[in-house]
Amino acid sequence: MTQQTASRAVVIYSGGMDSYTVLHRALREGYDVHALSFHYGQRHARELDVASQVCQTLGVAHQVVDIRAIHGLIGASALTDATQQMPSADYAEDNMKATVVPNRNMILLSLAIGHAVNLEAEICYYGAHGGDHAIYPDCRPEFVARMNDVAAIANYTPVEIRAPYLHASKGDILAEGLQMGLDYAHTWTCYLGEALACGECGSCRERLQAFASMGLEDPLPYRAQPRRTREV
Repeated sequence: MTQQTASRAVVIYSGGMDSYTVLHRALREGYDVHALSFHYGQRHARELDVASQVCQTLGVAHQVVDIRAIHGLIGASALTDATQQMPSADYAEDNMKATVVPNRNMILLSLAIGHAVNLEAEICYYGAHGGDHAIYPDCRPEFVARMNDVAAIANYTPVEIRAPYLHASKGDILAEGLQMGLDYAHTWTCYLGEALACGECGSCRERLQAFASMGLEDPLPYRAQPRRTREV
């Protein structure tokens, strides 16, 4: 009897908590995973090094795609413009909108879908989650639904976009990852690409709140003792 080959899946893998959990979820679901990371000029590009190390350890096929050539088109964001001050606030606050990179996920998904068609992969995973909806338009359920419609007709072969944590909180994602035995020391979250996480940007705060809500210490080192609360 011939052995059946596992179905392929493309995972957009930034190196952060959400995509790290999605990556392992896809592996546990039995897919032959091809991870894609993108360098779009983000200040926290050290996340790409983390992603490469994880994929190398797991033996997962991985490409880092350099799309910095488009930086001049979508660079007016605190995530990509080092001259702008990074907001130090929770995700729910208005000034976190300064971290929006226009059309980022639409661009990344378009490239990932094309790669999936090229590989004859059926699925494209990405890590949008419930905490992103208020700030990032391309993480909203409506966006995912419409991108799925497009992915079904953009090529002769349809590709399904899966965002398994679309309605989950960061705490929910962390809880599932810990149940899988994941070590979140192998992730990078801080919006500043420095040697230590800042503990003050919205991304750090949301991460710290997720760990605190479970009574756990974040395994990442921080440049200053960050404020830890039990709020989610």
